[in-house]
Amino acid sequence: MSEKGFDLHAYPYASQRMTTVANRGMVATSQPLAAQAGLDILKKGGNAIDAAIATAATLTVVEPTSNGIGSDAFALVWTKGKLHGLNASGPAPKNISIDQVKKRGHEEIPLYGWTPVTVPGAPSAWATLSERFGKLPLEEVLQPAIDYAEHGYPLSPTLSYYWNKLFEKYKQAFVGEEFKHWFDTFAPKGRSPKVGEIWSSAAHAKTLRAIAETKAETFYRGEIADQIAAFSKKYNGFLTKEDLADYKPEWVDPISVNYRGYDVWEIPPNGQGLIALQALNTVKGFTFDEKESVDTYHKQIEAMKLAFTDGQTYITDQKYMKQKVSGLLSDAYAEERRQLIGNEALTPKPGTPPSGGTVYLATADQEGNMVSFIQSNYHDFGSGLVVPGTGIALQNRGKNFSLDPNHDNALAGGKRTYHTIIPGFLTKDKEAVGPFGVMGGFMQPQGHMQVIMNMIDFGLNPQAALDAPRWQWVKDKKILIEPHFSTDIARALERKGHDIQVILDKYTFGRGEIIWRDQQTGTLYGGTEARTDGTIASY
Repeated sequence: MSEKGFDLHAYPYASQRMTTVANRGMVATSQPLAAQAGLDILKKGGNAIDAAIATAATLTVVEPTSNGIGSDAFALVWTKGKLHGLNASGPAPKNISIDQVKKRGHEEIPLYGWTPVTVPGAPSAWATLSERFGKLPLEEVLQPAIDYAEHGYPLSPTLSYYWNKLFEKYKQAFVGEEFKHWFDTFAPKGRSPKVGEIWSSAAHAKTLRAIAETKAETFYRGEIADQIAAFSKKYNGFLTKEDLADYKPEWVDPISVNYRGYDVWEIPPNGQGLIALQALNTVKGFTFDEKESVDTYHKQIEAMKLAFTDGQTYITDQKYMKQKVSGLLSDAYAEERRQLIGNEALTPKPGTPPSGGTVYLATADQEGNMVSFIQSNYHDFGSGLVVPGTGIALQNRGKNFSLDPNHDNALAGGKRTYHTIIPGFLTKDKEAVGPFGVMGGFMQPQGHMQVIMNMIDFGLNPQAALDAPRWQWVKDKKILIEPHFSTDIARALERKGHDIQVILDKYTFGRGEIIWRDQQTGTLYGGTEARTDGTIASY
């Protein structure tokens, strides 16, 4: 943050919402009911980790358009003066291969059906976090989610809009008997639920209760695992009970760069957080006089293009990476990439470094614990496959694999793919500042870079940092911008060679949450997303 500090009264952008201020506990996420579920757990004596698990599980019920029990998850957990990373992304089935996928007539991984299904990691994340850091029993922590699934809840406007949009799409896209269970679960009346209409899922509740009672063992090595494996076998899927039984999430050491005195942390590959760090490492060699300037946007965009091109070339399961993370994040490589940024838009190419549909939530408690947590189906409701009688919508994360055997992220049995979901965390002088995240596929590292610079370079408070107009690099020189982006700056960027396109769909630009702790007073400052039904529950 700049020396002059946040302007807590500033709200110069779209939502005109004020930063939320509290000191005992805070939960920020994209659905009000999920945020309140997390806060209720805090008030019952749970800590930030318990609140994160409760919120994440509730989000599988109250925002199924983005995540579900069959999702993957990542978490950054600050507790007792240390930051811990959890990678709960699942691998491809052991018996899948490029040749087998091509024999089924595919030249790329399809978006729907069994081929893109990987082992779901989210239930293991909840159980693992609870066992290591939680205070309350998992049964109590998952109870809010169980209640919403069992008794139902009314759909909010944004949720209803996207649910209906996807239902209309799936009526054409889901061809085959195996997709029947999606319609039975999410469109039981032959249509999508309307605004204010109550939706519930007894099967979803039953599954969540079983996960709570067995600490997720049933999902990977019990009755639910049998149901998933039987469904896969019936429709010639690659996923087996052995794949589920062999899976365990992985504790990892977070990676970071120092940006103007702050350490910015991400989960290491197979996540794409590396891209955000590379971009920040590149732009820290520049001086930015003001946020709303052509020069600022141009250099941000160019740095992101270079970082993203490297990421899409090199990021995969870290056991398969040909380039070292340390090389990609080295100051020498950042300087090399920085020298490529001139006055005109470039078409990026990967460098050679030296060797060496998603939900996000943030929680904090009065003990100093903080969590940055993200989980996702990858694309909307996922693969379109719902395991009969369980409410489990299986993710389609395998879509990101390449069928080019020479690509770093080439499909292989037992391998984890390039992963879009990334939780972020900020520290200063080895003390926690707080969690941040921006959901939304390949927008995520771009959103991370933009909100961090908004706060640190330009002194915006968390809410203003999220409300500020965003841009998204797509490929080559193509840049998407929001309608409230400055027209004058957009035209100036076009003169520099950028292909600027205005996009009306606000979901395109991600959905973020931020909690910032004042290191002197312990006061929590929260920002939430105006581009969805985002809210902050606090006390």
